[in-house]
Amino acid sequence: MQRTRLNTLVSQASLQLRQWVFNPWRRLAVLVISLLFGNFFATAISATAGQAAKLDVTASAILVILVEVISWLYYRTQAKPSSADRQSGSALDGRLTTESPPRRSRSTTLEALNAFKLGMVYGLFVEAFKLGS
Repeated sequence: MQRTRLNTLVSQASLQLRQWVFNPWRRLAVLVISLLFGNFFATAISATAGQAAKLDVTASAILVILVEVISWLYYRTQAKPSSADRQSGSALDGRLTTESPPRRSRSTTLEALNAFKLGMVYGLFVEAFKLGS
């Protein structure tokens, strides 16, 4: 791409956001907010779809597809070992030792999507229990 002012602004903003989220506490805060937003989304969807009572099957099919796509995106990528883990891995006769090195977590975006999915599924279960009682 060309190096325009808008391009530079977007790349600098994304770099600053990545550096901001790199802090473990901020990363945890983003994941908790995603979890809570998923719960809110489930409550809003169940209230909206249940009001008309015409799109229940369509809304549930869309939610199932959304959950499956997020699961596919999250679990198709494996957590990568960090550079310190690659250096500390010892080999005996060409084989690694039985102890497995600790893994670095996936990207924050994928973890936030997975947290959103978990919150949404949890919220739908809570709504189902509320309707059943």
